[in-house]
Amino acid sequence: MTKFLTTWALTFWIVLVLSGASTAHFAMIIPSKDVVEKGDSKEIPLILQFTHPFEGGPQMQMDKPEKFGVVVRDNVTDLLDTLTEKKVDGKSTWETNYKITRPADYIFFLSPKPYWEASEDKFIVHVTKVIVDALGAEDGWDKPIAEAAGIPVEIIPLSRPYSLYAGNVFTGQVFRDGIPQLDVAVEVEWWGQGKTKAPTDAHIRQVVKTDSNGVFFYGIPKPGWWGFSAIMEAPESIKHEGKDKMVELAAVLWVHAYLMK
Repeated sequence: MTKFLTTWALTFWIVLVLSGASTAHFAMIIPSKDVVEKGDSKEIPLILQFTHPFEGGPQMQMDKPEKFGVVVRDNVTDLLDTLTEKKVDGKSTWETNYKITRPADYIFFLSPKPYWEASEDKFIVHVTKVIVDALGAEDGWDKPIAEAAGIPVEIIPLSRPYSLYAGNVFTGQVFRDGIPQLDVAVEVEWWGQGKTKAPTDAHIRQVVKTDSNGVFFYGIPKPGWWGFSAIMEAPESIKHEGKDKMVELAAVLWVHAYLMK
């Protein structure tokens, strides 16, 4: 009996660990910088990946996205063919370089292929954005891009999403099909790359909820890249092994906070 209980307890612990870890994955678009000034290189490297940011892994397979592009003053440029595959821990991630050509806010977005998460018995689709300001334009960060980019969900910043300091309160609004989404859980995670130890597993992933206007607030405690993932359920299912499976649809936004010295 003791051996049975020990085995059962170990199995239960493994399930808890795996199920907890599985809730913390984020699609990511990370540029080399979020603000490009006059003397900076105008060539911006970007990485795209699907991983557990705080822990620095495990890396998950990201097939070539269905959509990847940039919106500049309402003009959409398809960047899908610029992506180069890079294997990390045997999984596909993607890289590209983008050349800044004029003062503007550059809103990069991706819409991935559905990812099957067996441990949660569902597909995951993280529609992701990041915003780079070039040459002090500050002229598009608070504008919706969903219709122009052909994406179903997005987080629109209500706080300027670049030049943030650690300690700032970041505010965003969650939209789906152009409608603000109330009472949506927004998961928040720092791109720690496994370099910081959380006090508990629950500290890895913070959670806030949207109000009746789809607005959420979060006080950024630490410098670095922070991801906000507004979790919703897609209206349509996807078949897996002949059965309809739920699709987790998330609007993801990445912002960078700096240490005030």
